[in-house]
Amino acid sequence: MARIETQVGIVGAGPAGLMLSHLLHLAGVHSVILEARSRAYCEERIRAGVLEYTSVRMLEEAGVGERLDRQGLRHRAIELGLNGVRHRIAFEELTGKCITVYGQHEVVKDLIARRLADGGLLHFECGTVSLHGIEGNRPSIRVEAGGNTDEIHCDYIAGCDGSHGVVRPSFPEGSLVNYERTYPFAWLGILAEAAPTRDELLYMHHERGFALYSMRTPSITRLYLQCRPDEDIADWSDDRIWNELRTRLSCKDGWRPSEGKILQKGITGMRSFVAEPLQFGRLFLAGDAAHIVPPTGAKGMNLALADVHYLAEALAAFYRDGDDRRLTSYSATCLSRIWTTQRFSWWMTSLLHRFENASAFDYKRQLAELEYVMSSRAAATSLAENYVGLPLHEA
Repeated sequence: MARIETQVGIVGAGPAGLMLSHLLHLAGVHSVILEARSRAYCEERIRAGVLEYTSVRMLEEAGVGERLDRQGLRHRAIELGLNGVRHRIAFEELTGKCITVYGQHEVVKDLIARRLADGGLLHFECGTVSLHGIEGNRPSIRVEAGGNTDEIHCDYIAGCDGSHGVVRPSFPEGSLVNYERTYPFAWLGILAEAAPTRDELLYMHHERGFALYSMRTPSITRLYLQCRPDEDIADWSDDRIWNELRTRLSCKDGWRPSEGKILQKGITGMRSFVAEPLQFGRLFLAGDAAHIVPPTGAKGMNLALADVHYLAEALAAFYRDGDDRRLTSYSATCLSRIWTTQRFSWWMTSLLHRFENASAFDYKRQLAELEYVMSSRAAATSLAENYVGLPLHEA
């Protein structure tokens, strides 16, 4: 059995785990990342694509924003649509900030490349992971693969391994409270080989269900349709998808989405989830291991980056000054931002989707609220402030 010593053991090589390891490296703190999947899987999995102004600044200040600055698509607004009429929510005018479209897998590629260039320890396809001694002062991570067992002994363990990982279930029974809401609809998402014909994302409310027009690169569009959670993707031919997208997204001024070869398609359920607290002793949660948001507000990856910003600062303060106050308050610090973000994501989701069982009163009220957001500068400013990313406050 090989024994490895490190200061921070990180489970998961998504944006949260990789960014945490990089920030710790910049602070002179040693870490080891363990990832069950292959490097190719991590770098190719298509997920979120919108970076808040706050997240872009964080990546740039950490020295991993060069490709992002060169290839990211800067968006100064989004558009909301109702009855085929669009209204622009001008982020830059309302807040002085913008967002950047840059795929999560691209962020992962950049962080992996940087960690490897800096001599970071990343173990892909690491094997079966289990946690031990988490109630003591020197927890360990046991890794079993091919008949061999390694143990990584740590001062602290960070669970950045997603909603189905091993770290959150390792918390002692009764130490976590889970808050969850499952939505009665899902998103059918496609990646299409079609050059974008709009410069900004379009969120469209339609009587047949919500639709979103977005993009990933100057030649690739990303589009979504509201559908039932129990839909079978096999029932959605390419022609059916494009017909439904045309129906929901086409505008009265004649605009309609560009079409092309569908490169990827899938159905994703929608839910909100928060685990409290985010820490037990020397064990911490960050990213999807701690919370899930519906994708309407584009907050998943951004919230994960905020988590590890606070965790890295707390660990750096401990190793630099012996001050553990930020570690002790890590959960409370993150949860304040998490619940603010959950509120916004729930609100965007409730504003734009069609609820099949909604009463006639609730449907009319929903339309009135959407019209208010589209016509009120104050309401639009509130949306813009949350969408571009609230500031990272001092912990």
